[in-house]
Amino acid sequence: MQAEVHHFHSSLLFRLENGESLPCLDLVYQTWGKLSPNKDNVIWICHAFTGSHEVDDWWQGLVGPGKLFNPETHLILCANIPGSHYGSTGPLSINPQSGEPYFHSFPVFTIRDVVNAFDLLRNSLQISSIHTCIGGSMGGQQALEWSIIQPDLIQNSILVATNAVHSSWGIAFNESQRMAIEVDPTWPESQPQAGIQGMKAARATALISYRNYETYQITQARQENSLGDDLRAVSYQRYQGEKLAKRFNAYSYFRLSQMMDSQDVGRNRGGVIAALRLIKSKTLVIGIKSDALFPIVEQEFLAKYIPGASFQMIDSLYGHDGFLIESGLMTKAIRLWQKLQRLEVNPMADFFKALEAR
Repeated sequence: MQAEVHHFHSSLLFRLENGESLPCLDLVYQTWGKLSPNKDNVIWICHAFTGSHEVDDWWQGLVGPGKLFNPETHLILCANIPGSHYGSTGPLSINPQSGEPYFHSFPVFTIRDVVNAFDLLRNSLQISSIHTCIGGSMGGQQALEWSIIQPDLIQNSILVATNAVHSSWGIAFNESQRMAIEVDPTWPESQPQAGIQGMKAARATALISYRNYETYQITQARQENSLGDDLRAVSYQRYQGEKLAKRFNAYSYFRLSQMMDSQDVGRNRGGVIAALRLIKSKTLVIGIKSDALFPIVEQEFLAKYIPGASFQMIDSLYGHDGFLIESGLMTKAIRLWQKLQRLEVNPMADFFKALEAR
């Protein structure tokens, strides 16, 4: 059984939260497995910042035959977000109104806009129920927003290393990356490689927030008598910038960073806590102890205010990137939660209730 890539096209005007619109919308998505007769076995995976719909490539430890999310028993679906580089409508797509690529004119999507786009795809596939929706980082922002927009759609939500409101700390990191792109002298141009050198520097900046002090001290430890370009951290940062430049574009990077900044589930809903209390899904929140970008207090907040939510912490050397790397720990945490759900036991919910009563 192989994963399959599909293309969805909507010819309807797609209106954005900021008042702008696109004349049409395309989404590229991957499926793995088959929909059950009752259509109750959908695992919808939301990818992170520079990820793609090819979840079998970037989350191999969690997805695949015999793995936690098994295509032999479930239909696994992952859609490439609008604005990204991997086939969905984005800055390099042709604007049908002008006949030219969007480039700088591609509008800013919010997380809420992304979820509305996903819902068009869901409706076209006649999926009326999602068994589990899971996402990490910006993917977790999408999964969270969807569980608020449609409380009865998702039966189980798994929110990993994510938040209800993107922090000023996270926004500052993103703005610093955008500034790096803006100083690239090619950035004002309308051509596919515009800003690519700036994006390399942006990626190097981002990587510092994805890891932490201890990660670099161990994985990029300086060798004895090394200087200049021989320093491991120097070559590593440059390698990561070059690596991304081979597979991504600066327009998408710029817009997706703004998309992440838009996260605020309380916007026009009476506040964050009121919005979180709308959720009906059985919810597991996973935080990473060493995460510097989405610190664990943000996941504890989610678990406290989402009704009946459970919380589990992963101790990883790799900081925020632990949600992509620590497949074993992730699997263990999710399986434990699934077991407790079957037993109808939620120790963390009882813990937070006890705190509120004090």
